[in-house]
Amino acid sequence: MKIIYFSWLKETIGKSQENVKPPSNIKNITSLIEWLSKKSLKHKKIFLKSKNIRVSINQKIVNKNSKIKKNDEIAFFPPFTGG
Repeated sequence: MKIIYFSWLKETIGKSQENVKPPSNIKNITSLIEWLSKKSLKHKKIFLKSKNIRVSINQKIVNKNSKIKKNDEIAFFPPFTGG
C-alpha cells in the first residue's frame, strides 16, 4: 500500500510517501490511521489532528469509514481552501 503525505503532514513526518504493509485486520481509513499512529512519534503527531485531515483512495476523496485494499494508494492532506 502506498501512502502519500501532502503539505504540513509531509513536512512533519519528513517524507512525501512510504510503502506499508498493514496487518489484515486494517480494513478502513480509520483503522489505518490508528495503525500508522503507532509507527513513530512523527506519525502520531500528524494523526492527532486526524479529524482535520482529508484523505483519498486512488485519487478519489473519501471519508474515514471507506474500505481499503492492500494495493490502494492512500493520500493524506490538509483541508482545502476555496477562492
